[in-house]
Amino acid sequence: MADDIPVLELRGITKRFPGIVANDHVDFDLRDGEVHALLGENGAGKSTLMNILYGLYKPDEGEVFLNGKRADIDSPHAAIAAGIGMVHQHFMLIPVMTVAENIVLAAEPTKGPLLDTNAAEAKVRELAERFKFHIDPHARVEDITVGQQQRVEILKALYRNADILILDEPTAVLTPQEAVELFEILKELVAGGMSVIFISHKLNEVLEIADRITVLRRGKKVDTIDREGATEASLARMMVGRDVLLTVEKRATTKGDSLLRVEDLHVIDDRGLEAVRGVGFDVRAGEIVAIAGVDGNGQTELIDALTGLRHPSQGRIVVAGRELTRASAHEFLQEGVGHIPEDRHRRGLVLEFSLAENLVLHDYAKAPFAKRGFLNPGRVVDSARTLLKEFDVRGGGPATPASALSGGNQQKVVIAREVARDPRVLIAAQPTRGLDVGAIEFVHRRLVEQRDEGKAVLLVSLELEEVLSLADRILVIYEGSIAGEFGPDASEEELGIAMTGGKVAAR
Repeated sequence: MADDIPVLELRGITKRFPGIVANDHVDFDLRDGEVHALLGENGAGKSTLMNILYGLYKPDEGEVFLNGKRADIDSPHAAIAAGIGMVHQHFMLIPVMTVAENIVLAAEPTKGPLLDTNAAEAKVRELAERFKFHIDPHARVEDITVGQQQRVEILKALYRNADILILDEPTAVLTPQEAVELFEILKELVAGGMSVIFISHKLNEVLEIADRITVLRRGKKVDTIDREGATEASLARMMVGRDVLLTVEKRATTKGDSLLRVEDLHVIDDRGLEAVRGVGFDVRAGEIVAIAGVDGNGQTELIDALTGLRHPSQGRIVVAGRELTRASAHEFLQEGVGHIPEDRHRRGLVLEFSLAENLVLHDYAKAPFAKRGFLNPGRVVDSARTLLKEFDVRGGGPATPASALSGGNQQKVVIAREVARDPRVLIAAQPTRGLDVGAIEFVHRRLVEQRDEGKAVLLVSLELEEVLSLADRILVIYEGSIAGEFGPDASEEELGIAMTGGKVAAR
């Protein structure tokens, strides 16, 4: 690894938005042939810094240098031309097009005025073979796995001759096996002369793949350290500014009656296809049951059915002895079902409303917030002030619009509202998606508290580490059906095999 001139250097990068300094004189450098990880809490400034490097934002102060020469990167097109590729967390692919068509899009080889399909496929095949990617150039993107789609994104960058690759939360949608394969790919890329910036909130992954690690906190660079000698605890302390509990402390509880029972449930998705196929399980008082699976295996439709947002085509849903199969979302709420939705923007919050208004969305027409049909704004604000303090929501008060908060603090508002209603059943869908280690610790503690108070908690998560640390029982969902039931002592490998349709002895 070269120790002379970095292939990339950011000097004194500062970016201000109204009311916030997102990047405060940040320095960052990338050496030739290394993986440099970028860590930080939500709102620490990681994405802003990379968006500046990729030409999506213009810095207010600071400079970018490539191979020692100052570079003016004012657009993604300029970034690509300078050899910088970026794989976003949400892939930028066209599902109905083939792998080869997606990779060469906007940079197609032509024969006269027409696309030279053979040349495109040959180039893609040559790149795939060189970097040991197993992928069919003829396959439609909609027909390949999420892990393969990510490889298509990486190949897009390689096709455009990128020698610097930015990966934003690259394992968020991958199974453990796909994550292992990605790390092997990254090692091949680095061996082939690439330099990689790896953005992640998963400390164990950073320690596995990175050569150096830079930590940002509240817009400022805390430090850049070598991987050698770093630990999960030391990185978490740098990120949050205090010691963080990395393991979930759970005491044994006595399980009570079944509070949520699902029998032979079938649910149709928006395309008219059956997304949930004969699912049955129950969740008892005082336990956390987790549903693990790769994204897109019926989890969303199952949650919608269990919260009244979508009616099942067949089967039964029983909450605390009362059948709610055809009930509305309002009726589920009234019967004591709390719902932390997987998409906090679409289903959890009204972003234009104040925090106080969001916290009473379910109960604004009831006492103590209303009397004889008239809202009491003072009580709404007083309640909000108490909840915002109890749930450590930072970045605003009762009158602050929800849109002004970071993702982690928005999630705390949703959790505060749902938990404060004292539900009998709490459905938590991807409750820590995109959150930093400090916010994850807080959410996990709250879910365990609900369990210990005798509530039934259904956790739906893509994070196997989260599932294994929180769950009393684990159900794996694959193509809309339960593929197996496991105890909390199951291995990630066992769960990963079941998540991809492989046979494993359930226990």
